[in-house]
Amino acid sequence: MGKEQEVAENGAATGEEVAEEVAEENLTEEANGTPDEASSQEDLQLLLEDARNKADEHWDQLLRARAEYENLQRRHERELQNAHKFALEGFAADILAVRDSMELGLDAANNAGAEVQSLREGMELTLKLLSDVMERHKIVQIDPNGEPFDPEFHQAMTMQPRDDVPPNTVVAVMQKGYTLNGRLIRPAMVMVSQGEPGKVDEQA
Repeated sequence: MGKEQEVAENGAATGEEVAEEVAEENLTEEANGTPDEASSQEDLQLLLEDARNKADEHWDQLLRARAEYENLQRRHERELQNAHKFALEGFAADILAVRDSMELGLDAANNAGAEVQSLREGMELTLKLLSDVMERHKIVQIDPNGEPFDPEFHQAMTMQPRDDVPPNTVVAVMQKGYTLNGRLIRPAMVMVSQGEPGKVDEQA
């Protein structure tokens, strides 16, 4: 009976020790968390840091893109202002040659020994120079003498009864008109024919 009792007591002691060890392990795991939970928290922390880094990177890209857009917009505005400001720069440079020619002609006309023929030739050269400048800049002359009246490009100043030309024909040009790139900048002022009074216009 003594040995059996000793074994029983030792077994009880060992069971109590095991229970205590298990309890301590449980307390430690509860305090520190399970390995899986700890790993999951670390993964979440890494994902959070990665998301923050990407957000910062995207924000920097947005700021740079906005700065580039604002710079591009300012540059475009400057170019547009310069285009408006210096739109006539080429025409102005060309027209200076015409002015120089006119000044030379005026100086020649003021000369007491100037010849009319020389002055006429000088004026013709100046007019030719001006015509070339206008042609380069797409300024086209409207000289509709003998053409049908066109209210889009002609302005009738007076009517003249005529039987030698069809009615509504331009019979005289008082002032020539001009277009710029096909757009009217000044109509031609003209005299237009009309049928003789009492005469039936067969073309009407």
